[in-house]
Amino acid sequence: MDYAKINEAAKAYLPQMTKFLRDLIAIPGESCGEEGVIKRIEAEMKEVGFDKVVIDPMGNVMGYMGKGEKIIAFDAHIDTVGIGEIINWTFDPYEGYETDEEIGGRGASDQLGGIVSSVYGAKIMKDLGLIPDDVTVLVTGTVQEEDCDGLCWQYIINEDKVKPEFVVITEPTDNKIYRGHRGRMEIRVQVEGISCHGSAPERGDNAIYKMSEIIQEVRDLNDKLHYDEFLGKGTLAVSQIFFNSPSRCAVADMCAISIDRRLTDGETYLTALDEIKALPSVKKYNAEVTMYDYARPSWKGLTYPTEAFFPTWVIPEDHPACKALVASHKALIGEPVVDKWTFSTNGVSIMGRYGIPCIGFGPGREAQAHAPNERTWKQDLINCAAVYAAVPMLYNK
Repeated sequence: MDYAKINEAAKAYLPQMTKFLRDLIAIPGESCGEEGVIKRIEAEMKEVGFDKVVIDPMGNVMGYMGKGEKIIAFDAHIDTVGIGEIINWTFDPYEGYETDEEIGGRGASDQLGGIVSSVYGAKIMKDLGLIPDDVTVLVTGTVQEEDCDGLCWQYIINEDKVKPEFVVITEPTDNKIYRGHRGRMEIRVQVEGISCHGSAPERGDNAIYKMSEIIQEVRDLNDKLHYDEFLGKGTLAVSQIFFNSPSRCAVADMCAISIDRRLTDGETYLTALDEIKALPSVKKYNAEVTMYDYARPSWKGLTYPTEAFFPTWVIPEDHPACKALVASHKALIGEPVVDKWTFSTNGVSIMGRYGIPCIGFGPGREAQAHAPNERTWKQDLINCAAVYAAVPMLYNK
């Protein structure tokens, strides 16, 4: 391959990539409300010359280049979180901004930049004849990831019957290559009480007081969780608290918490649930410990229920997909750092549930995800488009 030509092509497409990204930022696209973003991506894919573009019944957009039986996929979730407190933004999160080096706006790093670079990476492949005869390149713009990591790929694999050879996940990687991350699950703990008038609390059984003991034990449990040399330690955090009470003048008769549990290698959802069930106060108060379910309709109205469990995954450094991405990065940008994500991606389904190899490289920075004043870097868009373009040929070696 002529790597200089690949880099030149990626640089030449920066104006188109910049416009595309700014257009996407300007369209609000939170989970289950991505229709406008999906249709803008569909239009761009058709404009740049994808051989086939489809929107599946869930609402994922899928663009195909090439005719081979072997599918190499590049995945970008295109939903975003909300903007939070607008007072924390120094610019309009949907209007965004642009300088010579940066593009700002909600989704700039997490992760609309990923779909931009992968669409133009595929275009460069087609322009320069970089798609092997036995390969089809698939670029996916997937929905509902922020709500339920990997649900989109459960649908793509089970219902669309698409099973790639491997998938490049284009979430932000801080200019590094990422080969795994911890899994996660969402746990609910609920305890019951008996309400009474607040003027005589001794007549009741305060569920909030019970939960306060449980919360302290959950907090202490975080320091005792399993450690893995590559992925690090499992963690947990109380993320929400709920209660029920007849009034502000009554003792609470129910209290529940949500726990965000991050699972390192060697942990399972069963071991994580058992750790909570074994806590002394959970036993003392006969608290109910369950895993959440997810069943929210997509923007197309399709509901695809699943448990809120998102498995851990790690790909070996010597896997051909990892070696191809490393070789592409080395030839086009320089020697890469190979590391891991702190957060979770669609890889929880692609590799975690179904064993399809994943490798990560995407524009932007992890620290920008879900943060106010989110931004990405134009050079990242160029670098990622170039690196993606060389991957199919290098993998086929």
